[in-house]
Amino acid sequence: QVQLVESGGGLVQAGGSLRLSCAASGSIFSINAMGWYRQAPGKQRELVARITSGGSTNYADSVKGRFTISRDNGKNTVYLQMNSLKPDDTAVYYCRVDWGRYVSWGQGTQVTVSS
Repeated sequence: QVQLVESGGGLVQAGGSLRLSCAASGSIFSINAMGWYRQAPGKQRELVARITSGGSTNYADSVKGRFTISRDNGKNTVYLQMNSLKPDDTAVYYCRVDWGRYVSWGQGTQVTVSS
């Protein structure tokens, strides 16, 4: 069984910063990629940022230059540093891990950006 534990969400004013963390544990092996997705009310879940085991990254256009994804392979942990936050960034943020032939999702953490 695989567990993904997310932390770091909260309420912040526009222009502020937050750092999300997601730690994977359990019977997990051969992690291929780790990433962050978000879902705002009434909208579909969308990719925010993704990082492969080799360190390659990709970002949604809306967050490029503001968000940075990183990972600690030894700790099976992925981070999302979010700077210059905007009200449009308000959403539930989900961690996703692609490992072996499987995909696991975290429970989600709320990020709210006030104007």
